[in-house]
Order: sequence, then C-alpha cells, then structure tokens
Amino acid sequence: MPKRNLLLCFDAFGTLFTPTRPIATQYGEVARSLGLGGFTDEQVHDSFKKAYKLSAKQYPNFGKADGMNAEGWWTDIIHNTFRPLVGAEQLHEELAPRLLYRFHSEEGYKLMPGVTSLLRGLRSRYQDHESRTVVGVVTNSDERVPDILTSFGLKVSPLKFGTKPMGSNTPGEQHDVDFSVMSYDVGHEKPDKRIFDAAEGMLKSLPGAGDSDLNAWDKVYIGDEYEKDVVGARDAGWYAVLINRDAAGTPDDVENLDEASPGDLLQYLEGHPAVAFSGLERLAPWLGIHIPH
Repeated sequence: MPKRNLLLCFDAFGTLFTPTRPIATQYGEVARSLGLGGFTDEQVHDSFKKAYKLSAKQYPNFGKADGMNAEGWWTDIIHNTFRPLVGAEQLHEELAPRLLYRFHSEEGYKLMPGVTSLLRGLRSRYQDHESRTVVGVVTNSDERVPDILTSFGLKVSPLKFGTKPMGSNTPGEQHDVDFSVMSYDVGHEKPDKRIFDAAEGMLKSLPGAGDSDLNAWDKVYIGDEYEKDVVGARDAGWYAVLINRDAAGTPDDVENLDEASPGDLLQYLEGHPAVAFSGLERLAPWLGIHIPH
C-alpha cells in the first residue's frame, strides 16, 4: 500500500519563534534609547496589554476589515502603549518605526529549539517517490512572518495566500517552508475553518500536488494554543499536535506523548486525533527525524 501524502502546517509565534526577550523589555529599551523615560518595564507591560487588547477588539485581524494595514495597526498599539506613560507630546517620531523594524527579524525574535533541524529534516527525510510532504506556515499574523523566518536562515518560499509572486515554487526547488498563509490575507483568524481551507487550497499552487486528490493527504497542524490550534484544526478536519510548554498540564482531550516510545505519528493520529509534546524536539522522532542534543 503506498504511503499517503502529508500536509504539515505550523503556527508561527510561540511555536516556531518567540521574542528574544520580553516584549515590554524590548519596547522599553528602544524608548529609552530615544530619550524617553520615567517608566518601568512592568508599566510598559501593563500598558501594552491594554493597548493590544483594545486594538484587537476594535480592529480584529490587524484591521483588515477596516482597511488598515498591519504597520498602521501596530503603530497605534505602540503609541497607545507609551502615550499614558510619557504623554502624547513626548512620543518620538522614530519610536514606532524602530520597534516595527526590530520585530520584523531576528533582532526581536529567536527560533524555538529544534526548529531548523526539524524543518530541514522534513525536507530531506521525505525525498522518496512513494509520497509527498508539503510544509506550510498557517498563522494569525500579518505579512512579516516569512521575512522573520527568512532572517533566521530558513529557506522560505515566496508563495503566500492571496498572491502569486514571481519566482514561486518550481519543480526541483526545495524549501524549508513551501507556502505561508497569514490571517490578514485570508481575512479570517484561527480557529475559523476558512484559514485551514486556505492552506488546503495552497496545494493547488505547488508543482506535483495541484492535481492530487486532497483525500490522499494527511493534514496535520502544529501549534501552541489549544483553542486556536487544536480545536480549530480538528473542527476543520485536520489532526492536531499541541506544543504544550505550559507546566499547568495538557488538556484532557489531548494525549501527551512525551514519555511514550516514538512511533509513526500518522498511524498514531488515526486513533488519537490530538496529541501533545513539550517541544518540537520531542515531536521530531515521531516524524522519523533525529535532532542532535
């Protein structure tokens, strides 16, 4: 019996990368470098949370439905974070641009352990002729994500939902990430089924995959948030893998495999549609990939 094809998609923030230091610390550093002061990192943290929550409620999905772009959306959050702390008249014109620049690359973020080895292992592990493996990123985010991943030295295809860029995937070309789907471009955020449907639709853009029957593909989504990633994926007909770094424990309907002997992940998911690992390093052996310690 031939092996089935695998569509394996990852969340981005919190799953593949995370801030190099707390966001409030980095916001404070940039603000102080511009001469602003009189506040603590704790105050920045509290003010940022309020500003982010307000913008996410008033203008969900980075303001897509309201005609906003992500740069303007984040600029509002930055200004609304510091305005209560320093006063509107003290906001430096370079504050938002410098923070936007920082959080566009490895300057503001770092890869989670095991990411590079896992993605490159996937690229080389499944080069047989029996099956096809496609790796995507599906995330509640804006257009920055491919650039952030590229800044870490990963080979990210220019293929994104909603665009058909020049230099897209061609036969024989290999990427660590074959395509990206951002909620801003889709117009819907996880756990909405439509963002997972968008990922399935991206297969049609890939050489050698567009003519295949979607029923011949196992669809697996990997993320770090239960409601958005596990519940969303299962409701869309996908298998789900939760990267659960929270010591509070694994949800009751998700089986933690950290202590289990590694086996074939796809076979195991047939009877257990949602499983959890404490990190990508723990997941890798279940995909046949060895990550050196």
